Amino acid sequence: MVVGDLAQEVDVIVIGAGPGGYVAAIRAAQLGKKVTIVDKDTVGGVCLNRGCIPSKAFISAGERLVGIQSAGEMGIEVSGEVQVNMEKLVAWKNGVVKKLTNGVQQLLKGNQIEVVSGEAYFSGSNSVRVSSDDASQTYKFQDCIIATGSSSAELKSLPFDGERILSSTDALNLTEVPTKLVVVGGGYIGLELGTAFAKLGAEVTILEGTKSLLPGTDSMLTKMVARKLKKLGVKVVTEAMVNSGEVDGDTVSVEADVKGETQTFTADYCLVATGRKPNTSEIGLDVAEVQLDERGFIQIDKQCKTNIDHIYAIGDCAGGDLLAHKASYEGKVAAEVIAGQNSEIDYQAMPYVIFSDPEIAYTGLSEAEAKEQGFTPVTSRFAFQANGRALSMNQTDGFAQVIADEESKQVLGVQIVGPEASTLIAEAVFAVEMGAHVDDLALTIHAHPTLSEALMEAAEGISGHAIHMVNKKKK
Repeated sequence: MVVGDLAQEVDVIVIGAGPGGYVAAIRAAQLGKKVTIVDKDTVGGVCLNRGCIPSKAFISAGERLVGIQSAGEMGIEVSGEVQVNMEKLVAWKNGVVKKLTNGVQQLLKGNQIEVVSGEAYFSGSNSVRVSSDDASQTYKFQDCIIATGSSSAELKSLPFDGERILSSTDALNLTEVPTKLVVVGGGYIGLELGTAFAKLGAEVTILEGTKSLLPGTDSMLTKMVARKLKKLGVKVVTEAMVNSGEVDGDTVSVEADVKGETQTFTADYCLVATGRKPNTSEIGLDVAEVQLDERGFIQIDKQCKTNIDHIYAIGDCAGGDLLAHKASYEGKVAAEVIAGQNSEIDYQAMPYVIFSDPEIAYTGLSEAEAKEQGFTPVTSRFAFQANGRALSMNQTDGFAQVIADEESKQVLGVQIVGPEASTLIAEAVFAVEMGAHVDDLALTIHAHPTLSEALMEAAEGISGHAIHMVNKKKK
């Protein structure tokens, strides 16, 4: 049966129910708007269902396994070989995802948001047609928020087959630990999943086209990660440009030019993690006359508006850093603007987190960026080797570094590599966001023994007053 001859009218329609879309829908509903949210899949988007959450579940499992295997250093002896049951691991991961998606569904219901399953296509600048297997309905809106996200970018020379040549989504549904795994791409997705599978027992080789892992990340942070990868037995090949891949039964061979020499890498699985592309090509943006840039991302201003005044775009489909928390933040801004508030996006203190081993997290300006912006930066670094909590956890790799302006002592940026960096960065984000003086961090009493003391000590080091390290002599 086909319905929908009569358009339904809504205040706001949100296309995409990921971490940007569902947050935007809830905020708009909180501000008094009648909201409909549409997704062709399920609530939570890629992040919750096939990305952030399931990958971190795998990472946590890998860390737990390594912890058990190394427990002997603490006097905890484990007899016999520790086994990994991938089917149970995947089932547990799916259970985590289900709990979260159910939670989001209840939040949408509690905020009286209509949830529609189907594919959305613009039929004009004020209307969207949503089609499912057995129905079709047109919605006429006052405002629209596009939150369609992104998907794995496929290499023409190494197309996904879902069996041996895998996207990140495919990899997270494997029911066996690969004996050998080739990872094409040394960015954060390839690195995180490659590390997780290495800890679960796979022999991992990472092929990265540039000169170093995690392109765009400060080398002082990545060196620590590269060192740990070596300990885990992960082989990292840089300046490796993939030419082709071939599947033969249960084997996949990847051919790459490595610094001018052709090499072949053989494994039972190949994970391709070479970036993501915006989901903007099949929703009728041309009909709505919404402008895209040359890479297919939707162009927006500081209020998340497109060139069409009442159509907004947020998250991955709008470009910039492809981060779930950035999408959620932009979703709130777009909803608030629609409700008449004077909100706009400000990325001054955006947190960046890589769940590598050890973890990497940073916010604000790097030392080089501070110089470019006219500051005279001073830095102070405190090593986790001198932190009591890190020692008691047997996780002492890494450091916390604070960058401040020499004259004003304003905190400009913070970089952390080490245990729980993903959690520790929150305090640093707050400091950069509020334009804190280093003494705001240094004079805040931090509980002992905790990892957060490293940030306090680094801040004290700016003024030459750190207690648990030798301070730099002032020039």
